[in-house]
Amino acid sequence: MTRVAVLTPDPADPSFAGQWPGVLERLATALSEAGITAEAAPWIDHVEDASGLTGYPLVLPLLAWGYHRDHPRWLLGCKTWAAAGVRMLNPPSVIGWNSDKSYLGRLADKGVPIPETLWVESMVQGDADAAFDRFGTDTIIVKPRVSGGAWKTLRVSRGEALTDAPDGPSMIQPYLPSIETEGETSLLFFGGALSHAVNKRPVTGEFRIQVQYGGKYQALAEPPAGAMALARQTLAAIDEDLLYARIDMARGPDGGWLLMEAELIEPDFYLGSAPEGGARFAEAVKARL
Repeated sequence: MTRVAVLTPDPADPSFAGQWPGVLERLATALSEAGITAEAAPWIDHVEDASGLTGYPLVLPLLAWGYHRDHPRWLLGCKTWAAAGVRMLNPPSVIGWNSDKSYLGRLADKGVPIPETLWVESMVQGDADAAFDRFGTDTIIVKPRVSGGAWKTLRVSRGEALTDAPDGPSMIQPYLPSIETEGETSLLFFGGALSHAVNKRPVTGEFRIQVQYGGKYQALAEPPAGAMALARQTLAAIDEDLLYARIDMARGPDGGWLLMEAELIEPDFYLGSAPEGGARFAEAVKARL
């Protein structure tokens, strides 16, 4: 069996303790069937010294949850791993820039359609108030540029006071009603090839589609019309050596697809909804080994 390391959360962080072991187990099971043993390695333990990772033929940052809460150390870790020559996929350079959602602006500059976005350095009430008129909407989404799992993500209505606003660099987007009616669609790519597509919908009254907020996931027989074109356009604009990618998208007001996220660090592959994707991921890993 070939040993690979999977970066995992800080074991001292109780907020993830009930979820990540199950995700790791699904990944480990899929990899083991391809002759690969997955070994957990808390990412926080290797930030300043990569020697604990250099012995692995491959390191997968698939469960490095919590980096958004300690972003400076995450960036330091990415720098350390790159300098030490850790064979990590996706590469340290990619998981560094992908941790700040300002990358969406750079993709938009390359022609990838994203929701209208207002970038602010420090969120205040005036920024939110101005966004309603700028976007011509009565509901906006406010979130930090460095976030994960809808952390500090708010849905704000016109006239509503902005409370618990994110600290530091943030982003504002118009709320997309299609999230509630059609949900968000994710396309999973392993080794550059489409593996599976999953539709994610929030429960009634909610706008966040993550499982911790009750989100419901369903595998799709094939991507909706137009979704694959946006995914391919996004991957071409990224133009990086990627082992895996999850391209999240939703429909805009005109019915066209908009890129919500390109998850290249620790995306949930939704193997609980699409278990066949595990074997495809394992084959992609095996090909790299």
